[in-house]
Order: sequence, then C-alpha cells, then structure tokens
Amino acid sequence: MVALDINEQRLSSGTWLSKLKGATGPLVGLLALCIFLSFSTDAFLSVRNGLNILDQITVLGIMAVGMTFVILIGGIDLSVGSVLALAMMVMGWTANIAGLPLPVGIAFGLIASAVSGLIVGLLVTQFRVPAFIATLAMMSAARGVANMITDGQQIVGFPDWFMMLAIDRHFGVLTATVFLMLAVVLAAWLFLHFRSEGRMLYAVGGNPEVARLAGINVQLVTIGVYVISAVLAGLAGIVLAARLDSVQPSSGFGYELDTIAAVVIGGTSLSGGAGGIGGTLIGVLIIGVLRNGLNLLNVSPFLQQVIIGIVIVLAVGAETIRRRRA
Repeated sequence: MVALDINEQRLSSGTWLSKLKGATGPLVGLLALCIFLSFSTDAFLSVRNGLNILDQITVLGIMAVGMTFVILIGGIDLSVGSVLALAMMVMGWTANIAGLPLPVGIAFGLIASAVSGLIVGLLVTQFRVPAFIATLAMMSAARGVANMITDGQQIVGFPDWFMMLAIDRHFGVLTATVFLMLAVVLAAWLFLHFRSEGRMLYAVGGNPEVARLAGINVQLVTIGVYVISAVLAGLAGIVLAARLDSVQPSSGFGYELDTIAAVVIGGTSLSGGAGGIGGTLIGVLIIGVLRNGLNLLNVSPFLQQVIIGIVIVLAVGAETIRRRRA
C-alpha cells in the first residue's frame, strides 16, 4: 500500500504539468490546421461551420473517451464500431418492432453493449486472450448479431423528440447530443484527475505487475475499462441513430480506426500509462476539423483517407521522438 500511496502522490502532483506537456503538440497542430483552413476557404471560419464540426464529432468524441481508458491501461479495442451497430439495432428492434417505449429500447441497447464489453474483459483477464484477438472476435460477433436482429435490414422512423436531440440547438448554439458529448468528456476528465480509480488506470498501464503488488485489482480494472468502452460505444450509437433517424447493421464500419487515431493523435501512448482526456478531445477536433476542411476544399474522399493516415503516422512519430528525448 505504501507503493500505491507514493504512486498516487506522484500522479496527482505531476498530473497537470504532464497532461499539459502531452497535449501541447496536438494543440499547436490543431491551431495551425485552423489557421491554414481559414486562409484556404472562406466558409471555414464561421460560427455555422464551427457548430457543424461540433455536431459531426459527437459520435467520435464519445467513443474516443472509452478508447482513451482502454489505451491508458495498455489495451486496445477493435470492437467499438460493431458494438455501436449492435446497440443501435437492439434499440431499434425493441422500440419499433417489439413496441416498447424508446427509452426502454435505449436502455436495452446500452445493456447489450455492456454485455459485449464484459465478455471482452473476461476473455482478456480470465482466459488470457490478447486484447487484440478478443476485441477482433467481438468485432465480428457483434456485427453478426446486429445483422441477425433484422436480417440485415435497417429500421427507420423514431419519435420526433428523439430526432430533435440532434437538431434543436438550445440557446441557439448547441444540440443536446453535443451537450451529452461534452458531459461525457468532462466526467471522464474529472474521473482521471480527482479519483483514485482514475489514477489506477495510469498505474496499470505503466506496469501491471507493479500495480498488482501495490494492491490494485488489475483484473477488475481491466474488465471495468472494457465495459465502459463498450457502453460509450453504445451511447455513441444512440447519438448516431438520433442524427440519422434510422438504424442499420452496417453502421460503424471503420469507426474503431478513427477512434484509435483520435486518441493517439491526442498524445495517449499506445503502450499505456500516459495520456489524458484533454489530448483526446484535441485529437477528435483535429480529425473533425481536417475532414471538414478537406470537404470544403473539395478533396476526394479517397485522398482524405490517405491524408488522415499520414497525419496519424506523423503524430505517432512525433510522440515517439518526444518520449525518447524525455
């Protein structure tokens, strides 16, 4: 317990400075990108476009929070896109086919995603399946179940109030879905900064064996993190359903790559133990601003994928060089 106390003191005292340093590079990159796009297109630097960017990153932002927790403990989650689709289909089937109230459908969708995360966590901790393989298997299984629910068919038509969550701008500025994303980000930031459980994630990611010897239940932390990641993926699916006013089992393809990219671009180390929510939010904004700017510049979607891939490589390379110098 002494080692845990020392570790907590070190993390709490160095948290602010370390997080600030880790997010400085991505923040400079985001500002440089905004400046470049401001001069490249007149439509970028406007309130309307800024609000559109916020609307477009809600799904990615919510998912990235859960992925940050996973990567902080040295794990990876390739199943978030499929879990997103599973939650959407469970919600849609429960509300539109089974005829239950939509809030009940939302609850069932989140429960389905939580069960998916629990299965992954148990595979990793109890059966010693590598996280890459466990989440890859769940990616396939969840996508299959999502297709089985309606035999691959989409479900359309939800109550107006549900769709308005992603349309109606409160105070003329932000939609309810954006407020939800910001609330999730804030809650995660507070959790990592002011809760001992949050500091445990850094300890587990830094060295699981040392964390275990310090009294941390590494297995329980790991299971909890994968459940949280899955639930947030499911919540992102609910948000996406509100934006589309429909659900389909093909939703979420490629989202896991964008989510991991946002976290890595934000400065969270893939080896675990370093990073934070502030950097992740910046990474999400970089991807959102980059996609928005490239669309405004009429860049081909295929070329956009190449450019984003290059950005990811540069971000990881810069982080590697920074850590070697440190």
